[in-house]
Amino acid sequence: MPRQGLLDPQGTAVEHALEALGFHQVTRVRVGRTLEIALEGGSEREARGKLEEMCAKLIANPVTEDYTIDAVDVAP
Repeated sequence: MPRQGLLDPQGTAVEHALEALGFHQVTRVRVGRTLEIALEGGSEREARGKLEEMCAKLIANPVTEDYTIDAVDVAP
């Protein structure tokens, strides 16, 4: 997701298009991306640590993007 305070031209375009389509309840749109990453082995804590490392090294640009890790599903 773009960091708060930075322009989000895609979000603005979607917001205006929704307004034009009659969806007047929409007050803000932010456009981001979603990644699904499957990991093998380890605990949930280890998986979260690896995902944090991946985001810091490659996936997220800390200058322009914020990210969250919403769920880690650990199989037995």
